Amino acid sequence: MARWLMVMVFSTFCSFAQAGDAPTTPSVIHLASEAWENFTAADGRGLGWDVLREVFEPAGVKLDIRIEPYTRATGLAQRGEVDACVGAYRDEVSDVLYPHWSFDTDPVYALGLATNPAPTPENLGNYRLAWVRGYKYQAYLPNVQRYNEVARRTGILPMLTHNHVDYYIDALTEIDDIVSRAKAPSQFRRTHIADLPLYLCFADTPRARQLMALFDQRMALLVKSGRLKPIFERWKQPYPFGSK
Repeated sequence: MARWLMVMVFSTFCSFAQAGDAPTTPSVIHLASEAWENFTAADGRGLGWDVLREVFEPAGVKLDIRIEPYTRATGLAQRGEVDACVGAYRDEVSDVLYPHWSFDTDPVYALGLATNPAPTPENLGNYRLAWVRGYKYQAYLPNVQRYNEVARRTGILPMLTHNHVDYYIDALTEIDDIVSRAKAPSQFRRTHIADLPLYLCFADTPRARQLMALFDQRMALLVKSGRLKPIFERWKQPYPFGSK
């Protein structure tokens, strides 16, 4: 009997020790993102935030949101000052980790004068292009040769009207916002050229690796169950996981 009790006590002790060694999933994920209207707004509203809440919060992980310019947001993830930055294209940022799953798709458009011919993905490289610094569209669009990177979006319309560039490349929501400020919106044409999956890019830290594993696990379950579809319907955006 004494021998049996000693074995039981030792087994229980080992179980507690192993449980104590097992890493626990963080209760908060620190996220950095640019403020994109109706996607990752500074007040916490938007499709992107709603999707990420559905991914993490039922698993006991709260979102801690930090709004920064895009290049700063990615830098924070690279330095491990946040767990992940939001809205990066695949392999766009170095020294970070990419999960298996994207969480949305970015419709990318070319904005130009309506008097110019509509570009195609095949001939886009024949034109002078521009986009915001840090977006690296040259890695995702075919045959791009001539492009300028601009610091901000405020001067895009004059660049086009003064023939400094042929087309400005950006996500549709950003282009719509730019055109909405034009005195004559009909002067400009939007042309769809690509759909690029959007990712969280995670810091290369043990904590962020745990959160990335949870993200992939939860995304697989949510896509299989269709639980994310109502979020995209609520924001009147196409559901990007129809074929998965």
